[in-house]
Amino acid sequence: MLLIEVTNAREVIGQRIGRLGSRLIGKVVDAEAQVEKALIQELETAFRDFGIEARIASVEGASLIGRSHLEVPVEVRELRRVRNAPPNGD
Repeated sequence: MLLIEVTNAREVIGQRIGRLGSRLIGKVVDAEAQVEKALIQELETAFRDFGIEARIASVEGASLIGRSHLEVPVEVRELRRVRNAPPNGD
């Protein structure tokens, strides 16, 4: 399995759309999503050329931590804490 973390998405988009456009990054343009979309298109083409079948996913929020950990945040919709009641209402 391959895992690719794009670490300079803002710079790439800034180079592609110029100084004025780079000021809009984060307000109008999601740099990471745009770079990932372009990268996925390139990977898809290369994989087809090599006869590789694959699933490519762009996920938000995952982070590599060092060489041995992948952090994947989970959105919690609801959280409850259940505790045992003391016996006899004590």
